[in-house]
Amino acid sequence: MAALATTKRFQRLAVFTLVAVTLTYLFHGGLLPAAPAWHFTSFKPSTYDWTQRPQAHPIPESDILPLPTESPRTLPRIQHRFSAEELTEAHNSTQRHRQDAVRFAAKRAWGAYQKYAWGHDELKPKTLTAVDNFGGWGATLVDSLDTLWIMGLKKEFAQAAKFVERIDWESTTAGELSLFETNIRFLGGLLAAYDLSGEEGLLKKALELGNMLYAAFDTPNHLPANSFKIRKAKEGLLVADRRESSAAVGTLSLEFTRLSQLTGDLKFFSVTDRIKRDFERTQDGTKLPGLWPVFLDLQNGFLTPGSSFTLGASADSAYEYLSKMHELLGGVDPAYEKMHVKAMETAKKHLLFSPKFRESEVAADILFSGNVNANGAGIIELEAEVQHLGCFTGGMFALGGKLFNRPEDVEIGEKLARGCGWAYAVMHTGVMPEVSDMIPCDGPDRLKPCKFGKDEKKPKGDDLPGPFAYLRDNQYLLRPEAIESIFILYRITGKKDLLEVAWNMFVSIEQATRTEFANSAISNVDVGGETGKINSMESFWLAETLKYFYLIFSDPDLISLDEYVFNTEAHPLRLPKPPRGDV
Repeated sequence: MAALATTKRFQRLAVFTLVAVTLTYLFHGGLLPAAPAWHFTSFKPSTYDWTQRPQAHPIPESDILPLPTESPRTLPRIQHRFSAEELTEAHNSTQRHRQDAVRFAAKRAWGAYQKYAWGHDELKPKTLTAVDNFGGWGATLVDSLDTLWIMGLKKEFAQAAKFVERIDWESTTAGELSLFETNIRFLGGLLAAYDLSGEEGLLKKALELGNMLYAAFDTPNHLPANSFKIRKAKEGLLVADRRESSAAVGTLSLEFTRLSQLTGDLKFFSVTDRIKRDFERTQDGTKLPGLWPVFLDLQNGFLTPGSSFTLGASADSAYEYLSKMHELLGGVDPAYEKMHVKAMETAKKHLLFSPKFRESEVAADILFSGNVNANGAGIIELEAEVQHLGCFTGGMFALGGKLFNRPEDVEIGEKLARGCGWAYAVMHTGVMPEVSDMIPCDGPDRLKPCKFGKDEKKPKGDDLPGPFAYLRDNQYLLRPEAIESIFILYRITGKKDLLEVAWNMFVSIEQATRTEFANSAISNVDVGGETGKINSMESFWLAETLKYFYLIFSDPDLISLDEYVFNTEAHPLRLPKPPRGDV
């Protein structure tokens, strides 16, 4: 008996030691945030436990892929080293003034949501009514948590977090959800808020949601069903789509991997790592090798028959997450760098273009990203469509350029970011349209500034500024992508004129979108005087747009790009240590 007791004590000691070592690694390795200075507990579990749902197509335990065991590598420094000479008192005073203006706009929008739409997904800012278009779980609440924390609105954060910790995922206004949207807004928002605050109830709520979303992979081939029909998910009847956007399937990895890092539950990382392998396997075999078509056939495997290619809508964040997953995994998985480099090289060759200016205009040294149709047999046609959604590409190129020692890509990223800044400045409202067509430069120097010849006339869009040919969609939907790239480029290059670009953008957006109590999407950016408000304030206004404006006017160490990686909804996830080097 004594020997048995000794054995048990030894086993308990071994378990305790293992737990202690694991926690020490997690905290000091940067995978868990430090404990908060304050803490509250209001967590209430959901009424349905998705872990108890019988799986129709279970993945064997032996097939669950582990997180990389190699220690995180020292990655190249991303942020510019800001000197005392750059951060003068006059500079800091201007920054604080602008930061306060952004915080005021955020508090104003949050106050209107709080008063007229609390607990619902979004506020309709003209009619001051609520709308539930993301399941009725309070999308604006969850999406805004980290913004409130970052802006120092801790009282508002605590109130919102207490509500969020009691969300019942079983109680919903929708029978069908978008896996993509639920992942980036809700799961990403919860994980970032936990990484910043250390509030455990938020991680518990994230794990509940993760277990629910994991059911999207309970399909015959274990590829996810983006159309998440809740009843069918419970019954194991989901099937992956034959025409699924590449963004929907490629924008799960950051959130699922971070959830595995924080909880130790490897199944989340495993299912998205399998998707990575499918992307890697098919990258060179598409009709435009290096890029994936906008739509994929997931139902019949992972097929890439499409002929349309873009870095814009329905594809965007699949490319964005390649370099960012490299960061989150500490640089130990070479697949992400290889895929990113191939994709950016192909994009530079076929998707990017410089716009063509009139002979009388100054040809700005800027770039945009368009669309391509390719038949796989040598015919590759550029469509010079410019999407506000595509404005994120400047930040993507620049971030990858720093991570993978590709200085040319940093320069390209800056030209892309400045292109969107230019598109803001030339509109009557100072705000860029949702979608437009431009006249591109052509030939081997397509990426260099160009003009029409002296006797040439602009073929269309004569009433529009510069190279604009047609405004396909005149709306501005409070989108963040342009300021996202301007913010990243400022943090990377330290170029002060980008702060002026950002401030002019913010002032223009405020003037064009402001309502009595909040801000609204507008119907036409190319009009003088009063803009038509379309009664929509999506949750990304607070989650992304105002957050990026706030951060560009903040101390550069606030949410440093060397310590956090943003998901595509601007939710900062803590990166693993060791700290970056000075490469």
